Amino acid sequence: MSHLNSLEKKLYQLIISRLDGDNISSKGYQEKIIEFVKKGIGGFILFCGKKDEIRDFIGKIQSISEIPLFIASDIERGVGQQIKDTTLFPCQMAMAAAINRNRPEDVSILRGAIKAIADEANDIGINMPLIPVLDVNQNPDNPIICTRAFSDNPEDVAWFGSEYIKILEGSGLISCAKHFPGHGDTAIDSHISLPVITKSRSDLMIKDIMPFVEAINAGASSIMIGHLSVLSVDSKSASLSKMIITDLLRKELGFDGLILSDALNMDALRNIKNISTECINSGIDVLLHPVDADLTVKELTSALDKNKIIEEQIDAAVGRIVKIKARIQNVKKAEVDYKQHLKLSEHFTEMSITLVKDKKGLLPISDPSRIHVVFAGDKRLYESSLLKNYFEKATEVFNTDDIKSEIAVFALFTSVAAWKGSSGIDDRESHHIKDLIRKAKNSIVISFGSPYVLRHFKEADMLITAYEATEQAQKAVMKCLRGEMNFRGRLPIDLNIKL
Repeated sequence: MSHLNSLEKKLYQLIISRLDGDNISSKGYQEKIIEFVKKGIGGFILFCGKKDEIRDFIGKIQSISEIPLFIASDIERGVGQQIKDTTLFPCQMAMAAAINRNRPEDVSILRGAIKAIADEANDIGINMPLIPVLDVNQNPDNPIICTRAFSDNPEDVAWFGSEYIKILEGSGLISCAKHFPGHGDTAIDSHISLPVITKSRSDLMIKDIMPFVEAINAGASSIMIGHLSVLSVDSKSASLSKMIITDLLRKELGFDGLILSDALNMDALRNIKNISTECINSGIDVLLHPVDADLTVKELTSALDKNKIIEEQIDAAVGRIVKIKARIQNVKKAEVDYKQHLKLSEHFTEMSITLVKDKKGLLPISDPSRIHVVFAGDKRLYESSLLKNYFEKATEVFNTDDIKSEIAVFALFTSVAAWKGSSGIDDRESHHIKDLIRKAKNSIVISFGSPYVLRHFKEADMLITAYEATEQAQKAVMKCLRGEMNFRGRLPIDLNIKL
């Protein structure tokens, strides 16, 4: 790995740039990516694409690159979250709902699923899955973590996170614990603006940082720093804070692996000049997803010329990068049974469906004509809902004033997505649903997405959560409603609802 003799190549080595898998059918786009590889880029963060095309292209750029490339990807819900024809697994909170960690047979199912995710990542060429999310979701209105977290309980988050890390690392992958020092107690999406956390340092250590300590013990190769301001440590964003990165994570917690910034194109940092220089000075090794890799290298070169960064810092970061890359060169790929993985994912979804509040005698539903389904939340998610095939009477929330059927089923569809600013439903919808619940003879509220929306409807007869809006989740809920399957999930968070 002695190819890093020029300063420019060292600087490119610090960068993981964006790779849009949907664009690689374009020759011009491929050439642009290959140009970055020749300049010595550290790697790419992969979004979207088709399985075979992506696998071939990653193989091609890896063969051209002098040093192995990091191929990172946000695959919190398995490779299927990004790549077509691969398996989409349930979100982390659904995984925690499905698994009782005190039951050996559950633990073995969990390990099988994590191994499946790892094998698919290896098959495609993703060597740096940006998982697990170790944020402890303590704020019910968290717009960006929510169901991406395993739980609101630090011990559970730490246990599940450690299971992921051990299996990913054991499969030859670079796991990435995120978003240090903990993005779980915010009501702001850092894609939009900088969240500020006001809790005490001791509270932060006990709740938010504890899972990261366990992740270090479990052997996590990398940790991602969130864009959030933790006032008890430093008012600066954690991703630019020497006190958080060098003093707390490196020195106090003794982490000697790779430290990544969260994506540098996020608006939390929009007013900050020379972001990359600030990141390197704070102790970050890898600059993830800067807006423009070439401009980043220019900025860092100029900072070095003006002595705003010293070359020793660059060398230390490159040293850590090269050391980890030496491990990923010869990973043996396993044979991947995608059909089997789909079955495993379906089984997981079925295990996760959670009965939060029950009224005896309402289920099973044997006669669909007794039901009136009311859809609310994100219309794009419920527009083609399977529930419309099962129930003739199905209306949208604001087109519903009266419910004549015996049972009103409210199907609430929500999602957690960057730049959206909310993971719940709005107050107008909430008030209208409450009004309809009061008028209905019997009511069932089902959340397909954030379970936190259920806390607004404690007066309903039954509350059910499915954690996601996928067809798979809808099918599993239908099986429960018809009595073909028991509710097996356990709520990983406290909704303060009495059964």
